[in-house]
Amino acid sequence: MAPHEALGARAAAVSAQGWGWRHGGRRTPAVHDLDLEIAPGERVLLLGASGSGKSTLLHGMAGVLGGDDEGDATGRLLIDGRPAAATRGRSGLVLQDPDAQVVMARVGDDVAFGLENLGIPREEIWPRVDAALDAVGLDLPRDHSTAELSGGQRQRLALAGVLAMRPGLILLDEPTANLDPAGVLEVRDAVARVAEESGATFVVIEHRVSTWLPLVDRVIVLGTGGALIADGAPGDVLDARAAELRAAGVWLPSEVPWHAPAPGAASRHPLLTADRLDVARVPGVPVLRGVDVQVDGGGILAVTGPNGVGKSTLALTLAGLLRPEGGRLIAGPELAKGAHGEPWRWRSRELLTRIGTVFQSPEHQFLAGSVRAELEVGPRALKLPAAEVDARTEALLHSLRLDRLEGVNPFTLSGGEKRRLSVATALATRPRMLVLDEPTFGQDANTWRELARLIVALRDDGVGVVAVTHDEAFVDAVADRRLELHRPAGDERVAPAGTASGEARR
Repeated sequence: MAPHEALGARAAAVSAQGWGWRHGGRRTPAVHDLDLEIAPGERVLLLGASGSGKSTLLHGMAGVLGGDDEGDATGRLLIDGRPAAATRGRSGLVLQDPDAQVVMARVGDDVAFGLENLGIPREEIWPRVDAALDAVGLDLPRDHSTAELSGGQRQRLALAGVLAMRPGLILLDEPTANLDPAGVLEVRDAVARVAEESGATFVVIEHRVSTWLPLVDRVIVLGTGGALIADGAPGDVLDARAAELRAAGVWLPSEVPWHAPAPGAASRHPLLTADRLDVARVPGVPVLRGVDVQVDGGGILAVTGPNGVGKSTLALTLAGLLRPEGGRLIAGPELAKGAHGEPWRWRSRELLTRIGTVFQSPEHQFLAGSVRAELEVGPRALKLPAAEVDARTEALLHSLRLDRLEGVNPFTLSGGEKRRLSVATALATRPRMLVLDEPTFGQDANTWRELARLIVALRDDGVGVVAVTHDEAFVDAVADRRLELHRPAGDERVAPAGTASGEARR
């Protein structure tokens, strides 16, 4: 059986004819009057500033934007000459968060899930599942637990689930945003194999272009409101129009938008000390042992390491949201300010002005119905005067480019906008320490630079910053120290911690 037959793909054509979409509750459309043609088999990198409508366009191609109650469409968006919403199974969408796409407990069942929903005959399902797993290089038994997969494996599993449906159009929305460097290459290489073997059309959104340039033959750049500002061969677009794209916030290969000046050593002071700290999500099941690290006010500590090693669990423990599994975690006098020395014992009101936390998934911390109301939650909980609440809210709306979105429901924001809002909510109570989990994902070059500058300004004001990140550009540009965590060696079941290093920047 030839590869094209094994994967069953017939490359799809895409046509946008004056197409636009306005999300419900928004005054302005996310995409407006877009004219675009993508030929069967083309490999497209879709770029643009945060909030430019890239994800809206991709979701439109996948036919999952919803009906009239969820927004208003104009013009036509067609797959193979038919409305995208009517071409069920022709497009397959892979999202940026692998955890959001795993629906079943076993690998084989997860890949089969989409096929069952399409009504594929049972005798066809398992051969398709096996072919899809082989195509993405996920060499695991069908009954392997999805809970035991790494981030890169989960993203390959999501891709396999799409391939099993044999789409003619593969849509990838920042599929490597939260993956470690090895996971990024795993997913990129899996897509490369699939593109070569299936011949399917694919469109990938990614802010960091270097990873995907070897795979694509066309670059499309969207501007404000989904306007088409560049379209052509990668070299023609990225080289000839570099200055224009840089101004629009598009990441260019091998460019870092900003490097922070080094902090003065005298400005640092200890806020929190971990001594042989063990951490666990589930009590009694440690994922990381023996962490020795100090968080300094006036310093930025980057926590790095592969997916699944325990970085996020460590972050939540340092933030006082999880009880340590072992060892000691003690707040210094400046951070404790009369409260108990162990942060996990602090009440939520005590945490508000001491340690601010930004979760890996922004949606996990949204509580209000608008961006402005979300920013007001913390200051109001502190019972600050109305004038002070307004002043803090206005400053954060402006500094993180959320002004035009102040009345919008947080759950309808783009991924990059949600991240900026989640950072802003943590800053609204002006804590003395800030714990950030993947603070820069989904950011264009301009918003990345603004976030980096804001974090460095907090450092210079004496705030202690802990940032869990896979973003090496961020580590090199702003971090003062790095804590590198490692996978377990041999038969160890729990990862030993690395050691904090002062050599964060090259």
